[in-house]
Amino acid sequence: MEIFDVAIVGAGPGGSTCAAFCAAAGLRTLLFEREKFPREKVCGDCLNPSCGPVLRRLGIAERIGQLPHGTLDAVEFIAVGEKRVIVDLPSGGEREIAIKRSLFDQLLMTRARELGAVIHQESTITALAGPPTPHVNHVCDRRPNEHWTLETEKGESFRAHLLVAADGRNSTVARLCNLLPRPERERIALQAHIPLPKNFGNRVVLQFLPNGYSGQAPVNDNELNLCLVSKPSQMPALRRWAEEQFGLSQNQPWRTITPLTRATIPPAHENLLLIGDAARVVEPFTGEGIYYALRSGELAANAIIKIIGGGDRQLALRAFARAHAQMYQGRLWINRLARAAVLSPRFASLLLRAAQIQPSILRVLTNKIVHML
Repeated sequence: MEIFDVAIVGAGPGGSTCAAFCAAAGLRTLLFEREKFPREKVCGDCLNPSCGPVLRRLGIAERIGQLPHGTLDAVEFIAVGEKRVIVDLPSGGEREIAIKRSLFDQLLMTRARELGAVIHQESTITALAGPPTPHVNHVCDRRPNEHWTLETEKGESFRAHLLVAADGRNSTVARLCNLLPRPERERIALQAHIPLPKNFGNRVVLQFLPNGYSGQAPVNDNELNLCLVSKPSQMPALRRWAEEQFGLSQNQPWRTITPLTRATIPPAHENLLLIGDAARVVEPFTGEGIYYALRSGELAANAIIKIIGGGDRQLALRAFARAHAQMYQGRLWINRLARAAVLSPRFASLLLRAAQIQPSILRVLTNKIVHML
């Protein structure tokens, strides 16, 4: 049986990015995805300008721009009671855009395949057996192997020297390795693409409501990404608001995801790396998740390339862990502030009223989010 250099579980932005960079470096790269692409994903669909450098290094920045998308010029914050504050987004050069995940993720996975990654779609990992991992207690099956063995629900078996968990906040890899923290099911998110309202404009709307909040962004000339976030008990009321606000049927199909909050997992272990939401979940309100997935996938690939190339494993893993932490350095306060605002929309509305008096508050916050380099 062939032994791959690296197996990556999850073909979202983090996993496909990691696979693309590994394959481009000549590594035997295996990528698993439990669904069949293209598929949609619960997401705000926004790409911050900070994603641009990673996409250029992947060689797909121009191809992203050729896909249907919405160009976003401003963020409009709407408080409970309809008070509004508008903050302009960067213009010229790198722009904030919104693009459906079905298109974006498909292109990233296609790029990984073009560069030589072997991809298995509709493959769910059901069992893992791995090499000893001193930093983790009872990791999977701790038999003294020199490689990982991965088994799928189809009865297939694969082997790889290194393993990457890129399978999201409810990571199967983390669960099988007894690493998955207990979730905090304090909120739930719903998302749908609906007809774009007339004269909506090139803007993101973040609207606070008594029962939660709504995020809205045009993803092309005809569709609006509509997200709703609230406590589970308040979601029916928030759905009724959306149905009335946008003229939706009670049978409107929604995609859903939970939890929105989960404790972090250290991203680097002896033979296992975690990236994107599998390692750290950030608030969807901030729209930063795709950047963190892309960049952490690239950082993991850099470490894997060094290890497979014969470099010092511990040095490479420590460098990866440091770079991973630096991504979030000075930014986690935004995550905490966003969570507080979502849990208490009236608190968020007080912030917006303060921002009407001092607009620089929201300008600083918005610029911090969209420019993360």
